Amino acid sequence: METHVTSSQPATRFGQLYAPNEDWLKLGRREPALEPDLTIIDTHTHLWDGAYAGTDRYFVEQFARDAAESGHNVEATVYVECHSMYRAHGPEHLKPVGEIEFAVGMAAMAASRKYTATRVAAAIVGYADLTQGERTRETLEAQIEAANGRFRGVRQRSKWDPDPVVRGAVCADGPGLYLEPAFGRGLDLLASLGLAFEASVYHPQIPDITAMARAHSGATILVNHSGSPVGHCGYAGREAENHAQWLRDMRELARCPNVCVKMGGVLMHLANYDYIGADRPVTSKELAALWRPYIEPCIELFGADRCMVESNFPVDKAGFSYGTVWNMFKRITAGCSPDEKRKIFAETARRVYRIERE
Repeated sequence: METHVTSSQPATRFGQLYAPNEDWLKLGRREPALEPDLTIIDTHTHLWDGAYAGTDRYFVEQFARDAAESGHNVEATVYVECHSMYRAHGPEHLKPVGEIEFAVGMAAMAASRKYTATRVAAAIVGYADLTQGERTRETLEAQIEAANGRFRGVRQRSKWDPDPVVRGAVCADGPGLYLEPAFGRGLDLLASLGLAFEASVYHPQIPDITAMARAHSGATILVNHSGSPVGHCGYAGREAENHAQWLRDMRELARCPNVCVKMGGVLMHLANYDYIGADRPVTSKELAALWRPYIEPCIELFGADRCMVESNFPVDKAGFSYGTVWNMFKRITAGCSPDEKRKIFAETARRVYRIERE
């Protein structure tokens, strides 16, 4: 039986979704885009309606405004599952196919060029429960058919923590999902279909990804959100210890050649920036200082061939603008060679997600 430990701290504002405050975002200084011609593939975006966890609607129109105002050259995005537009009827294991159909519709809107030149949802990552045997195969085959050539993989989150506040509303049923035999069989099936797996954990669980990657060397595994370092609740006040553990485990994970890392997306859990209580949004220079310890080591450990950038929008829009996140990455990678930058900002993602040039 699992023991559920309650945090000794009061309820935290971190680890939760918040609707972006547009008036507050306007208090930030509009920054010109650094290296505006550098091609970007945004490897982690969501689209959803206004009912999702109390957030605002974020469809192609809303993304298009953010992209245009940023001034950056965002060629394409990867749509990542967020329980959006599931089918209301039919077998439970096929309800996630509705999200793929929705993402394809958003891609079609973007392809009209009425809203944006960015190829929204050029690749689609859906959800399937990989532990369900034959039903897993049915789900994957239905998603491949629905995606119109855009389906590239599955994310099944294994985020777990003994503290229910850290654990959050969207988590695994318990620890060790990625180590379960049934999950392993599903992962092998996924790989046999030429699809990637998006791994989502909190930083103490990074060794689970390492074990999974070694046991399933034929699977392509993409680590979400720099391994999701946590800094709130019971992790608060332990910044040096948290970072040392994260770095040690990411170093070991980098020894697995079948693993890539998607850098960014640490706003909600890292908790070193109070994006709800701040007087104004951070600048890209300030954000680079906050996130550099969890971005720069990824490049050093995994190399440009296995690193990609992500905005995690609209989740991270609660803390800064779309332009700020790309300027932040460009500041951190200022010392990289032009070839390394091309890989980090676009070419690694193009290869892994099989995104063709137009």
